[in-house]
Amino acid sequence: MERWTPNCTVATLVHHEGKFLLVEEYDKLSATDLPVLNQPAGHIEVDESLIEAAVRETLEETGWLVEVEAYLGLYINVAPNKVTYHRHCFIARPLSELPDAQLDEGILAAHWLSLAEIDAAEAAGRFRSPMVRPCFDDFLAGKSFPLTLIQDFR
Repeated sequence: MERWTPNCTVATLVHHEGKFLLVEEYDKLSATDLPVLNQPAGHIEVDESLIEAAVRETLEETGWLVEVEAYLGLYINVAPNKVTYHRHCFIARPLSELPDAQLDEGILAAHWLSLAEIDAAEAAGRFRSPMVRPCFDDFLAGKSFPLTLIQDFR
């Protein structure tokens, strides 16, 4: 019997002065050729903690160094390709931008967007996955958990 294994990913909700840091990218699984928006996100690498992965992915996709402040939640989705994703989303604040940072392949740009701009992007169907909006909604509702919620025994 084949063992089922979900894909474990991280995402980072970065906020500053009423704006949020989003990544504009192409999604290979999208039904259209239009770029989509997502929180900085990606897979965890070997021997990497969830928090380390969140900081790394944010830097690689946006050119911003961030400090993870809290755990926002676990978001689970079965994508159109039938892959199940367990997305650990973190709340972070920006520390500094590295203007010469080389962004990951497929990343078009990083944008600081207001909530109104995020709402317009959602209305236009520009979110990468159904997990994007709930992260914003939970953050705006004041949800957050201390990082001590995660026990890492590596």
